[in-house]
Amino acid sequence: MSIGKNVKPHGFIARHPEIGVLASFFSIALIFIVRVPDKFLTVPTLYSILTLAGELGVASIGVAFLMITGEFNLSISSVYALVPMGVVLMVNLWGVDMLAASIIMLLVAYGIGVTVGYITIKTGIPSFISSLGMMMFLRGILLAVTGGFPVRLERDHWLTYVLNGPIGDLGLRTSAVWLLVLTAIFAFILDWTPYGNWTYAVGASSNTARELGVSVSKVKLTNFGVSSLLAGLAGLMALSRFRVVDPTLGQGLELETITSAVLGGCLLTGGYGSISGTFLGAFLIAMTRVGLVLAQAPAYWYSAFIGIILIIATVINLFIVKKYVTSG
Repeated sequence: MSIGKNVKPHGFIARHPEIGVLASFFSIALIFIVRVPDKFLTVPTLYSILTLAGELGVASIGVAFLMITGEFNLSISSVYALVPMGVVLMVNLWGVDMLAASIIMLLVAYGIGVTVGYITIKTGIPSFISSLGMMMFLRGILLAVTGGFPVRLERDHWLTYVLNGPIGDLGLRTSAVWLLVLTAIFAFILDWTPYGNWTYAVGASSNTARELGVSVSKVKLTNFGVSSLLAGLAGLMALSRFRVVDPTLGQGLELETITSAVLGGCLLTGGYGSISGTFLGAFLIAMTRVGLVLAQAPAYWYSAFIGIILIIATVINLFIVKKYVTSG
């Protein structure tokens, strides 16, 4: 893994940012194994966890890629609702084929991400602010157009099965397959291609990356676009599962995706992270949710568990970076 001039990983631990989430994963899994062994250690439970992790994980992959470049895109939570809402309206009102409508809205999602990136780069304002403003703007548009009421997809289409259809009778859905495939693709891009090196380099030191000939603006704009694109795809998965889109769909998703990425080893300052770790982060969040339900714990314990896990994983990540990665 190459992450720039000022960040030099050496040793097994430094090359694997997912160490922190693995420690948290086994600790939490052990709690549920002891608490509800007859319910937790089953194939249906595994499939339920993968299904819940599917949509969150797909969106988190794009967020992790962007965070490694040192930027944020909070607008993905609104894009997550905007894309399926646009598809439903085009299909129901204008009779557009769902595949065509999905492609159009995914292109819109990519454009929104690039727009946030362009505003961030050209104005110099933090991406946290520019993407927060876009998030609020898009959410307001959704509420205004729908009047705050959910809309239902009135026509069945083969695409809904492809995106999030059932596989067998045990609860596994195609969204889990999408998550596994996209994790493999983006992990390969990040760790084995020049573009992945550029992404690490930009996050570690944009000035150094620029001196080495990397187009910092293009890398950031691309990753802004990808983060919105994958959020839109995750939104289509949610539509395919429920056939209904609420204008408030995805509220809080921006925080859960950042949590998944941080759990997976991504630093808020950029230059370090892991796609496989982000997958494990999303899986851990889904596992915690399912485990608490099986243990019949009150719903509010979910936030408490995730908060503690996030703090612990962040401390582990910072320890790894200070001890094994950062030099000079």
